[in-house]
Amino acid sequence: MASALSSLDWTLVQSFLAVADSGSLSEAARQLGTSQSTVGRHIRQIEDALEATLFHRQPRGLGLTEVGRALLPHARAMAEGAHALRLAAAGKSDRLAGPVRITASVFAAHHHLPPILAELRRDEPEISIDLVPSDQSENLLYREADIAVRMYRTEQLDIVTRHICDLGIGLYAARAYLDRVGRPRGLDQVLKLDLVGFDRDDEILRGMRELGIAAQRDWFATRCDHNTVYWELVQAGCGAGFVVSTVADKCPGVERIEVDFPLPKLSVWLATHEAMRSTPRIRRVWDALAEGLIAQVS
Repeated sequence: MASALSSLDWTLVQSFLAVADSGSLSEAARQLGTSQSTVGRHIRQIEDALEATLFHRQPRGLGLTEVGRALLPHARAMAEGAHALRLAAAGKSDRLAGPVRITASVFAAHHHLPPILAELRRDEPEISIDLVPSDQSENLLYREADIAVRMYRTEQLDIVTRHICDLGIGLYAARAYLDRVGRPRGLDQVLKLDLVGFDRDDEILRGMRELGIAAQRDWFATRCDHNTVYWELVQAGCGAGFVVSTVADKCPGVERIEVDFPLPKLSVWLATHEAMRSTPRIRRVWDALAEGLIAQVS
């Protein structure tokens, strides 16, 4: 059965995998950028070719039959091979032109990357940029992005990383808010301020606890996990919050609150698949990002 699968049109196998993963013809069609009827036709074709039923209807979509489950690892192996083939082919391109897809956190994409990318577009007009602001980790192995700007080091095999810089973090609040409640002196007074924190993300809590401060979620009167909105809440006067200093120091409406405890730095890393690192357009964008980010903290 596996050998029969390997002789099938790759398009049919793609449809099989998409339906297997999503459990739905409509969702598979959305992922593949095609129509539901096309995906349905592909499934019928592969079933006819293999003379087997691969899916059965369930109350909520489609489920794999025993035969379908047996074929799934072989189909995934084909997908891995196809991804590797595309990466190898893309890595051989020698043109300083074409698209480069960059993923970065929402905050970095909003505050750090636009001037870097504007200068790059001016200098390299034949390189087009797809910027994906996301706090999820796009998979570089599957070309969901060509380059990632991340606040941690990627440990995946076949991924090349470079530590670019460390961003300082400070505690900030709107000047109008501090005019109203007073400017704190010392940790005890800082903790009496209204604090802006994260909702489900426990990064701030963990950071404070590592400093010996027994922070609790209810210490933060306003909470939001979206970093750009978080910063807007601080600027609007909801309270004091922890923000990257290179961004906050440029805002005339806020003040940095001096604290008597050390604050961590935020490491910035670039990452790409090793097969793409030597591609001229990827290398050019990589270098531009590195130079631009370093310049912002120097």
